[in-house]
Amino acid sequence: MPRKVANTDVPARRTRPPITAEAREREMIALATDCAEEQLRNGTASSQMICYYLKLGSAKERIEREMLEEQKKLLVAKTESLEAAKKAEEDYEKVLAALRSYNGIDDEDTEIF
Repeated sequence: MPRKVANTDVPARRTRPPITAEAREREMIALATDCAEEQLRNGTASSQMICYYLKLGSAKERIEREMLEEQKKLLVAKTESLEAAKKAEEDYEKVLAALRSYNGIDDEDTEIF
């Protein structure tokens, strides 16, 4: 017999159990959101729940989300830049070593500053 969702006649969706903890968390969040939606629609939502969703829809919240997204992009760009600089330094060292070997200079004879 299919289980019921929040005292309605709609049978619950049968899906395979989540494999990872993250998938389980996403599933629980989706169920909680569905429950909140139902309570908001039928007028039984608590004042805290109503305030939460009102806050989500505010301009301030939208701007804060956009700022966080831009900060994330900046962090990714900085990380990529640092990785590219490290790779360029490694390539530069390889080129110097190759030039030394072409000139007959051993790595042991010279120091790199």
